[in-house]
Amino acid sequence: MGLELAALARNPVFRGRGVTDGRGQPVMLIPGFMAGDASLGIMARWLKGTGHHPSRAGIRSNVACSGDTIEALEDRLERLVDRQGSRAAIIGHSRGGSFAKVLARRRPDLVSGIVMLGCPQRDPLAVHPVVRANIEAVAAIGKLGVPGFFSRVCLDGDCCATFWEQFEASVPRGVGYVSVYSKTDGIVAWKACLDPAAEHVEVRCSHIGMAVHPDVYRVIADSLIAFRRRDARRKPLHKGATVTSIRRAA
Repeated sequence: MGLELAALARNPVFRGRGVTDGRGQPVMLIPGFMAGDASLGIMARWLKGTGHHPSRAGIRSNVACSGDTIEALEDRLERLVDRQGSRAAIIGHSRGGSFAKVLARRRPDLVSGIVMLGCPQRDPLAVHPVVRANIEAVAAIGKLGVPGFFSRVCLDGDCCATFWEQFEASVPRGVGYVSVYSKTDGIVAWKACLDPAAEHVEVRCSHIGMAVHPDVYRVIADSLIAFRRRDARRKPLHKGATVTSIRRAA
């Protein structure tokens, strides 16, 4: 990751060259498993410097119940769209990509598009054995009743059944859908990232390095402008009432 970060610092894309000004486009960033908002801090600063409006997920360590987490993320998404007045793009790294996809499925009215970085969406457990062991360890802690940790029933029980149903459903039409994968990922089996419904983009970097790789930043820049153009063809957001009030009144 250090080498990839050094390459990013030298790359023109990191200095905004060739990146279209975001004009305040809202972008929610969701970190990967066992990571927090800080893991995408460099990306957030880059987005801000290129005219976008990045919003963090409010996650210190991504190990909580999927059902609880998606509810909190949806509330954040509503507030972001309310504040900026336009639909948000969502960038999700690894497990964060799972949340990005479910948010797009639940609230296509608020999402212009999603970029999933190294997300094993065809099989969420298609990961390196060491990571699989960490998943099992977190589930064991959650089983003990420690708050803030998912448990086995979140993975294969009734707890998060609705979440997984939405994860397996198609991303709604009108919402951009990009999946970035790497054959040198090292953590996630790259073929598990290939949802036939997504636009696939291959990069050559490590799994953790996706958060700082210049090729990934170029894909993100291109995707965000494509999302804005796609969103311009959709009906504008409802005026005269906040999205939150619309949702609760429905």
